[in-house]
Amino acid sequence: MKQEYKLYKEEDQLVWKTLFERQVENLQGKSCTAYLSCLEIMKGALNAKQIPDFKLMNAKLTESTGWSIEVVPGLIPVEDFFRLLAQRKFSASTWVRKMDQLDYLEEPDMFHDVFGHTPLLAEPKFAQFMKDFGDLGVEFIDDEEVVIQLQRLYWFTIEFGLIYENGRKVYGAGICSSFGETIHSLSENVEVIPFNLDRVISTEFETDVVQTLYFELESFDQLFAEFNLFKESLMVKAGSQP
Repeated sequence: MKQEYKLYKEEDQLVWKTLFERQVENLQGKSCTAYLSCLEIMKGALNAKQIPDFKLMNAKLTESTGWSIEVVPGLIPVEDFFRLLAQRKFSASTWVRKMDQLDYLEEPDMFHDVFGHTPLLAEPKFAQFMKDFGDLGVEFIDDEEVVIQLQRLYWFTIEFGLIYENGRKVYGAGICSSFGETIHSLSENVEVIPFNLDRVISTEFETDVVQTLYFELESFDQLFAEFNLFKESLMVKAGSQP
């Protein structure tokens, strides 16, 4: 599949511009420095002026960290998702929500996939973490328990993660791409737990509701370190089995 840019209509461009401008303003003082810095790095290809052209996006991402966007029709099987991450490819749809859907979608659209996820793929350490995450998923795709643990880790970090950085900040794509979730996640109406990987992978989540529980990192280095320990423990366990 590929992005058929000529098929975007004037309404699509207006929706993108509206979403982009209001969310960039909304994220000021709420998002972590790394996300905003990477958004600045990507601004030549990712901005409010027009729906991003994936060719330009890929050129910038590849230059920065070797990543690229892979066009998919929508949600894909978990094994395909892991495989693409292991190849430094992030799966993204090309459709844009309608103007009356600015604040709620049942299925992620291009704004979530591209605005939410791709900025941090321009950050070398985070990009490597995502690649390692995909590698681990591919390695243990036949182990249902590990796949569930990885899905929970993905949900509570890459999608809905918080981080302490001169106060509580957001970095998860599901938050960074959502006007309402950004405000909600930093409000007093949610439960925020200090990040602990063992607890994260033991915690169930719901995909079709506003989140009420978040995990807060001390730093991204904490995430990378705990993930590496988790990976090592899985490898040792797998190596000890007949």
